[in-house]
Amino acid sequence: MIRVRVCVVGLAVVMATAVLWAGTSGGLASAQQAAPASMEVKIDNFSFGPGTLTVSVGTTVTWTNRDDIPHTVVSTDGVFKSKVLDTDEKFSYTFTKAGTYAYFCSIHPKMTGKVVVQ
Repeated sequence: MIRVRVCVVGLAVVMATAVLWAGTSGGLASAQQAAPASMEVKIDNFSFGPGTLTVSVGTTVTWTNRDDIPHTVVSTDGVFKSKVLDTDEKFSYTFTKAGTYAYFCSIHPKMTGKVVVQ
């Protein structure tokens, strides 16, 4: 009888470990899926690319100046505003509300872009 009890207890430990391991694995997958999204906009040749970007609420957008002259990223409604970005400098903003956010370069106002947040 002792052997049976040891086997049953050992089996219970193995099963509990397997359940915990499977739960942890699923938890990691869920955490990876819930990770905040990020998107990139390239500033180059006096333009924002892509010109219009559609993202989900909670997405962080990063603008990178790939031009050899300074630029800014300024929303028309005052929600966000970068400093002057030299070559290879970046500016990021996380969109927490749905809406359409038009923006431009304050140094070169004909440079415009838009982020649509759904």
